Amino acid sequence: MYDFNQKPELNVTPLVDIMLVLLAILMVTAPVIEFEESVNLPRGSKSKQVQDSKKINIIVTKERFVRINKNKYTIENFPDSFMLYSQNKNKNTSVHIRADKTLIYNDVIFILKSVKEAGFTKVALITDG
Repeated sequence: MYDFNQKPELNVTPLVDIMLVLLAILMVTAPVIEFEESVNLPRGSKSKQVQDSKKINIIVTKERFVRINKNKYTIENFPDSFMLYSQNKNKNTSVHIRADKTLIYNDVIFILKSVKEAGFTKVALITDG
């Protein structure tokens, strides 16, 4: 017969075991989760030949001189000089900026901003690698 005065025992050991396993799985997987951003990449074609289009090469030296396709300017005079240089250029022309790695970040961004303000949309920062 059942004794109603006897108190039932609550066994929480399996519950604690399961919670610890879930906590361990969460701790292992949380640092691995990365943010993924979808990027629309252009499609390539094997049958189409790549055309050698005209581009504007901008090279910034460690002495803070800027060369635009053989023309040399100081970095302070670059925005005005580039505006004059690009007046009769097509704004869809590719612009490649190469900068010495010892330059400060602000100098490179100053050049990039000046090119964007001139109306060019296809601007690339070229690196070694």
